[in-house]
Amino acid sequence: MSILQASVLLADGDLATSRHLAHELALAGIEIHCVTDDKGVLLAMQKHAFDVVFVDSGLQAMGGLRLLEKLVERWPDVPVVLTADGGNVSAAVNAVKAGAADFLSKPLEPDEVVFTVRKAMTAAANNDDDPPATTYAPSLGIVGSSVAMAEVLELVKRAATGTATVLLRGESGTGKELLAKRVHELSPRRGGPFVKVHSAALPDQLLESELFGYERGAFTGATSRKPGRVELAQGGTLFLDEIGDISAATQVKLLRVLQEREYERLGGTETLKADVRFVAATHKNLEDMVSRGQFREDLYYRLNVIPIIAPPLRERPDDIAALVKHFCESISQANERPLPEIDEAGLSLIEGYDWPGNVRQLQNFIERLIVLSDSARIPTGVVRKELGRLRMMGASRPPPAPGLPVGRQLGELSLGVTVLELDEAVRRAEKKALERALSKASGNRTVAARILGVSRRTLYNKLAEHDIG
Repeated sequence: MSILQASVLLADGDLATSRHLAHELALAGIEIHCVTDDKGVLLAMQKHAFDVVFVDSGLQAMGGLRLLEKLVERWPDVPVVLTADGGNVSAAVNAVKAGAADFLSKPLEPDEVVFTVRKAMTAAANNDDDPPATTYAPSLGIVGSSVAMAEVLELVKRAATGTATVLLRGESGTGKELLAKRVHELSPRRGGPFVKVHSAALPDQLLESELFGYERGAFTGATSRKPGRVELAQGGTLFLDEIGDISAATQVKLLRVLQEREYERLGGTETLKADVRFVAATHKNLEDMVSRGQFREDLYYRLNVIPIIAPPLRERPDDIAALVKHFCESISQANERPLPEIDEAGLSLIEGYDWPGNVRQLQNFIERLIVLSDSARIPTGVVRKELGRLRMMGASRPPPAPGLPVGRQLGELSLGVTVLELDEAVRRAEKKALERALSKASGNRTVAARILGVSRRTLYNKLAEHDIG
């Protein structure tokens, strides 16, 4: 069994079996925290930063699927794996539709748990330095009536009626996944599953196992047959996000699926048919990648049958007011806050900002305003201050390097001091920023992480460093 340092929450009504599994996995470096009901899960999630959560579908009270949905909503940055007795493709589809990162059949085998944890952590690490994403938009929550969005939505509507592959282009944060879901929901396949694969999150072998599944014994950890995402999407839509990041080897295998609608599971010989509608997305310039030999030209043409470009927010300023209203309503409700009021002057400042992070950045900005506000009315001065903070931090630049102190990110230090004085100032600024964020977030650590603009794990590390309970 390979060694993997990880902290895992295991929710299962059979405590004796969970403890036995925990003992086995301790040898692989995995620390298991066992709980037996939904209340135990939610309490543990508030207190600790887990790398992966396993939830039994037969859990009493709230139930596995409902608990899974709640976990995905409140802690979207933490991978959740659903487990079930006698698992099959149908159960796996339900788990993925509910937001599960993965699905395992019981009884759980230690090697397969290690493999699943490693895969989930590898995928999550792709976004580990970003603050947790918000999840307040409904499944078809595309807001806006600008000319730019109206043209895109009309094209989406027409594309949805057919079977041709759709390629969504556009900058990060423009809502390409929402458009992919709209294609699915308006298509004849709306009754089938919508399954997503984040192509950039996994290395070759893990991505291939995720796409095509595997047979028992295909590799260490493959202790039973496992359906891949192509199989889970049967009769529905498979969304290939960040398609421009897949390797040359995976490009070849994906091309075969697109051309011949056939594939094999890893370690298998049976040829399976793929009855799937493909929708892909990328923020990269595929044409440039093709010219440099980084992306197969034949795959490019197979994907680029119906190209749809998601416009950046700066090209649809008329939609900003509607988006602000939408986020105010959904975020205040999720945080149990009164509906905030932003006056015309404050709204004008928001509309005048460039928003390099597009709609996703605007959404996180509105949440920060709501959480930091002491009343339902958000003064223009607060809007101006927070926009100034975005400019100061260089919102269009990459996020701060891992480990950069929170205080330095917030720009709370002055110059002209010795190294020792600087270190002490950093520690005081960090502690003050952490305590203020927790206070404003009413103790919700995921919200506090978003306020500070750091990952949830970074927040927990900093809380432990400053002995903040």
